[in-house]
Amino acid sequence: MDRTILHMDLDTFFVSVERKNDSRLKNRPVLVGGIGDRGVVAACSYETRPYGVHSGMPMKMAKALCPEATVIKGDAGAYSKESKTVTEIIRQEVPLFEKASIDEFYADLSGMDKFFGCYEIATNLGNRIRRESGLPISFGLSTNKIVSKVATGVAKPDNQRKVEAGEEKPFLAPMLIRKIPMVGEKTNQILYNLGIKYVKTVQQMPMEVMGRVLGKNGIVLWNRANGIDDTPIVPFHERKSISNERTFGKDTGDVRRMREMIRAMAENLAFQLRNGNKLTSCVSVKIRYSDFNTFSKQIKIPYTSADHLLIPQVEKLFDQLYNRRMMVRLVGVTFSDLVTGNYQINMFDDCEERLNLYQAMDYIRNKYGTDERGNAILSWGTTLGIPNIASMGNPFNGEPPVIPAHRNQ
Repeated sequence: MDRTILHMDLDTFFVSVERKNDSRLKNRPVLVGGIGDRGVVAACSYETRPYGVHSGMPMKMAKALCPEATVIKGDAGAYSKESKTVTEIIRQEVPLFEKASIDEFYADLSGMDKFFGCYEIATNLGNRIRRESGLPISFGLSTNKIVSKVATGVAKPDNQRKVEAGEEKPFLAPMLIRKIPMVGEKTNQILYNLGIKYVKTVQQMPMEVMGRVLGKNGIVLWNRANGIDDTPIVPFHERKSISNERTFGKDTGDVRRMREMIRAMAENLAFQLRNGNKLTSCVSVKIRYSDFNTFSKQIKIPYTSADHLLIPQVEKLFDQLYNRRMMVRLVGVTFSDLVTGNYQINMFDDCEERLNLYQAMDYIRNKYGTDERGNAILSWGTTLGIPNIASMGNPFNGEPPVIPAHRNQ
């Protein structure tokens, strides 16, 4: 039985949510992202594209290219809420799906053509999402994930495209090689230097040649260029780590401020661990200096989720890292090597009062610690005037992490 894989992508998702909440933004150029000097474009409307604007570029540059655009800081809580609405619709309609990101989904419709027809099912699903969420969505349908994703890109905006079984290779042939997922700027430049600009050229090359040029990635790229992909639908994403990082609005040499920041990060990450019944045994701290040189340091520790054990380790790593006496651009904290488990009392260092204190603090934060949008209001960070230091939602619910439009302090 041939596989039938559906790929769905909510068009310019952040912009579409903003337009849904404010109709005055429709048909106008819109930029969503950071509004500070170091802000980055998280999403841009199609009206900004002719000016050369694209997501990921500095907001300052985007505003210079398209000065008439409306700039919006963005609301991660609102985007998460709309994403959950779409997710629930898909969950009700298909037997197996994967949420690849906040606005991107895959669904396995294999075998369903015997009953209704996969293209009709996909069309009806897209129409229901548009009707009930009020958001535009595009989809691609083919025999595998890669071709379906490329077909979605061809269909945009707010449209659909089907690639029949056996037509994958001719469909991809005339496209630029950078249209293939996994081909970034560096790989594209390497291939361009070799005279490889279109997918058709790769299709005509022996697989071994691509392997010699790019190693294992070359073999994967050759298969994708030929429409070959057996990647399965992954319905659950097991988180192997959780992290938090912030870019300062201006480079800082204020050691006290930086220590407060990483302490707040560690406290909130530990709270997430306890909420998800997880323990960590690896703590990492990252520092990016004003010259963009980035350094990180990690330490292995006994499994824990306790603030009083994790925070000192984070502070210790920071003190070891910050030795260049330069201004700092970014700091971050990561807990990895996660396993399922609850914090256990250490018979030599802990007491029942400390365990009860953690339980009481977590109960209060779960009940009163967030506003209506899910932003933390009871945390170490908020008491220090550090807004939105806490990640929203449950990081262990099997869905990919929600990426806010802008994280800047």
